[in-house]
Order: sequence, then C-alpha cells, then structure tokens
Amino acid sequence: MSTTDKARAASDDNGHDDEQDRAFAWLRSLGPRGRRAFAGAFGGYGLDAYDFYALPLSMVAIAAYFHLSGGQTGLLVTVTMVASGVGGALAGVLADRVGRVRALLATVVTYALFTVACGAAPGYGTLLVFRALQGVGFGGEWAVGAVLVAEYTSAHHRGRTLAAVQSAWAVGWGLAVLVYTAVFGLLEPQTAWRVMFFTGALPALLVLYVRKNVSDAPEAERRRTRRSAAATFAAVFRHGLLRTTVFASLMATGVQGGYYTLATWVPAYLAGDRGLAVVTTGGFLAAQILGAFLGYLAGGYLTDLLGRKKTIAVFAAASAACVLGYTRVPEGADGLLLVLGFPLGFCMSAIFSGFGSFLAELYPTSVRGTGQGFTYNVGRGLGAAFPALVGALADSWGVGGALVFGAAAYALAALALLGLPETRGRELAEEDMSGREPT
Repeated sequence: MSTTDKARAASDDNGHDDEQDRAFAWLRSLGPRGRRAFAGAFGGYGLDAYDFYALPLSMVAIAAYFHLSGGQTGLLVTVTMVASGVGGALAGVLADRVGRVRALLATVVTYALFTVACGAAPGYGTLLVFRALQGVGFGGEWAVGAVLVAEYTSAHHRGRTLAAVQSAWAVGWGLAVLVYTAVFGLLEPQTAWRVMFFTGALPALLVLYVRKNVSDAPEAERRRTRRSAAATFAAVFRHGLLRTTVFASLMATGVQGGYYTLATWVPAYLAGDRGLAVVTTGGFLAAQILGAFLGYLAGGYLTDLLGRKKTIAVFAAASAACVLGYTRVPEGADGLLLVLGFPLGFCMSAIFSGFGSFLAELYPTSVRGTGQGFTYNVGRGLGAAFPALVGALADSWGVGGALVFGAAAYALAALALLGLPETRGRELAEEDMSGREPT
C-alpha cells in the first residue's frame, strides 16, 4: 500500500472513530457514577416492561381460565394503571425525601413481588388485587429512574440519554415476548399464564446490583438533604407550577392512554380478531418491538435537535395515523399487517423519548421527583380509561374497531402541548420556591 493510501485509510479510520465518539458522547459524559446509575435505571425500566407485559401477553389465556368478559379483562389493565398512578406519585415524593436510589429499590422490589403473586392468584378478584399492588411499584420505577439519570446529565445530551433509558422498555418487551413464545409453546394455556407471571422474579437480581453500585448525583443529594421538606404534592400546585402540572398531566394522559391501549389490546387483536397462532403472534410483535427500540433512540436525537414539544407533536400525529392504518388492514393481508407493525412500534415509542428530559426540566430540584412522578403517573392513571373503554366495546365493536380510541388519546396529547413551554437546552433548575416557573 502506498503512503498516500495509508494516509487515506488512517484518515478514514479516524473519521469513523470520530463518528463513534459523537454517537456515544452522551454516555461518556455521564462519568463512572452516572454510567452505573444509567445501568440501574435501564435495567429497572426494562424489567418493569417485562413484568407489565406478562399480563397483556397472557390475557387471552386468563380470560378463558376465569371465564371473563372483555370488560373484565380490560379491568385488569385499568386497575394496574390506576394503581400505578398512585404509586408513581408517591414514589416521586419518596425520591425527593429519601433519595432517588432508595426509592428506585422500593419500586423494583414491589413490582417484582406482586408480579410473582399474580401467578398464584386463585381467582379473578385476587388477581385484581395483586395486579393493583404490582401497579404501585410499576408506576414509580420510571419516574424515579429518569430523575436519577437526568441529574447526572448535561442539557446538551439529556434528550438522548433519557431516550436511551426509555429504550429499555423495548428490550424488556422483547424479552417478555420471547419467554411468552417459549412458555405458551411448551405448556397448556391454563398453566402457561401462571408460569409467565412467576418469571417476574427476575428483577431481584437487579436489586443486588443497584444496592452495591448506584448512588444519587452528589449535588442532587446535597440539595435534597437540605430541602427535603419541600417535597409535597401541594408544592407542584403552587401558583408558579400549577399550569405546568395541569398541562403536563394532560399530555401524559394522552400519550399513555394511546400507548397502553395498543400495548394491552394489539396481542389480543392479533390472536382474536386476526386468528394468529402463538408463534405467529410473537413474530408480528417482534416487528413492532424492533420499531419501538429504534423509535426510542431516534426520538432521543430528534428531541435534542427539534425540541421537546415539536418531537412529541410529530409523533402524536404519526402514532394516531398508524393506529388507524394498522386496524384497517383487510382480512387475509397479514403480510401488510407485519410490515405496518414496524412504523406502529416506532412512532408509539419515539413519542416517549422526550418525556424524561421534558418533565425533569419543568421542575426545580427540590420537587423534581414529585413533579415528574405526579404528572407522568396521573397521566398513566387517567389514561387507563382508554384501554378500559376498548375492553368495554370489544365485544360489540371488535377489538380492531374499538382501538380507534387510541388515536383519540394521541390527539389529546398534542393539544396539551399548547399549554407547556419548550425546554430544550434548559439546565436543570435549582431551588426556586418563590412561586415562579423554573427558568
């Protein structure tokens, strides 16, 4: 090779290295402690998704086992989401009072314990109670983990970093589908759904890692110790934050109402309305999950490039369009259904990418956990009305017809953005208890 060729090759290699450096600059910028916090939050959210999906993937078997109507089946998810709203709001206050890591551990232990308990439920009523208690832990994990990582992250990289945490949901979802395909392929449905819940004990391994390796960001811990008394629900409704809290809650209601409508009912739609077998359903969901994973990552870059509000608005419109298209594929056109699964998963997940950074930037440090936990999880609780409505109408409209309410939820999210400020590039606000919005 000539000297010129060697120089060109070296230049190409350096260019490739530079591209890789830029692509992972957000991860390097966290530092060693921040990367461990990222790993803990990523693992917690991934296993949160795994334990959540144990129910939607098993719903057809559970409904048959307990002889449930569509409304009773949908109530299982509604109870989970309403309880998660309560649990998430409480976890946010707990994070501001006792620290992010301690609150994270409490949420992971709670959702793991009661996911396993669901597998031992002797009747429908008991399953409802256990699922509600699972929801308490499930609701708190994301808000606490997102705040923990946000406080290690610079404004420049915050959108991408928090989107990477969000991408753990697709990883947990994919793991759940793999286990579902294996368990339901090997066992009879009346046994398989219980085994599916028993595998929800996996998060116990994460607890050991977090306890040993993860700590709160030093500055956040110092301010929390000094001002922890500020963490009350009333604090996020004071004059300067009232508008933010109301509109952020409405935005979260729309986005999560749309998402959980699809997460809950698409597996039932594929198995019931479309008549797909277990293995085939798993393959169709795989396309949706791949789209979701890439959507989280792409949405993170867009939320830093375009801004939080524009990214959420774009994907709200795109998600609504995908819902309407996916549920109107003609009978026999299952190949088209498979193709449309990718953009559906991409859009309904990319809209979440800016949530962690957006909500963190709207509140000062002393009530950041409270504000993020309250708005995100009140949205989740109120959003429970959408999958419940689909369940109530599924018997008469069919699941595919009733899923139109998922599109209506995304329209609500887009309208709520009108009442919120753009926060791209905003450093996390410190203490401001004067009644003004953080700047």
